[in-house]
Amino acid sequence: MRQAARADQYAEFAAARAGHLYRSACLLTAGDTHLAEDLVQETLGRLYVRWGRVSRVENPAGYAQTVLTRTFLTHQRRRSSRERAVDTLPDLADGAATDTPLRLTLLQALGRLPAKDRAVVILRYWEDRSIEETADALNASSAAVRTRCSRALGRLRDLLGEDIGTYARP
Repeated sequence: MRQAARADQYAEFAAARAGHLYRSACLLTAGDTHLAEDLVQETLGRLYVRWGRVSRVENPAGYAQTVLTRTFLTHQRRRSSRERAVDTLPDLADGAATDTPLRLTLLQALGRLPAKDRAVVILRYWEDRSIEETADALNASSAAVRTRCSRALGRLRDLLGEDIGTYARP
């Protein structure tokens, strides 16, 4: 009975967090929806294996985000992670957003950042994590996160240029 309750608790958690993890994974992968799905699936699988321990931590959602980020960074270190199928376009949602040029521009700029820089930007500004939380998620020092964040934002500014406002909705 105890194991069934734990499985139900995990299923409820996974259903509640999967969408958020997927959105974060899409940003980490610079819009590669297929890789984002794979990362979320791998993350949820890792959480399931350790759910007995994970369910007792203070912030299981934060733990899940950390696992997702580390899974992404591990994937980026693999040699084969640079391969991408390009014979078909990714599926688009019905009623595409009116800010598509802005989204595409931002995703393209994020995609040009190194993996760790991209992870820092996503954790700090998309996930709204503190420097200490980001450092913990990346197994880095707070000073390293501050430095990497500053350099990544500078690189994004260089990539996006001054006229990024022209992509934003009026």
